[in-house]
Amino acid sequence: MKKNGILNSEITKVLADLGHTDQIVIGDAGLPVPDGVKKIDLALAFAEPTFVRVLEEVLKDMQVEKVVLAEEIKADNPLQLEAINHHLDGQKVAFVSHEDFKRLTSQAKVVIRTGEATPYSNIILQAGVLF
Repeated sequence: MKKNGILNSEITKVLADLGHTDQIVIGDAGLPVPDGVKKIDLALAFAEPTFVRVLEEVLKDMQVEKVVLAEEIKADNPLQLEAINHHLDGQKVAFVSHEDFKRLTSQAKVVIRTGEATPYSNIILQAGVLF
């Protein structure tokens, strides 16, 4: 049995397989998942698990060079934006419209669905390299 880190075997496998510039999405309960993109559904109930809790664990295990968020989070969910910024470690953040964000998710290797029930609690994480 794995001793620490992310125990979900699907998430662990996806993170291990990422190459430079590959992208993953962590989304709230309402984010649509494009056809052809793998979905790992962690949602248990509204707000469980939270978006931030899942983000925390993924960031411990993934080298991130770029982050994409919906522009609308600034006005419609500033507390979540603050929480996201608290967990980022100097990664570049790009803001796009929510409609463009949803289009970009079609390029992701996976969408990890949380139980989060607050608006625009979605993030695209682009893999960096350790060297």
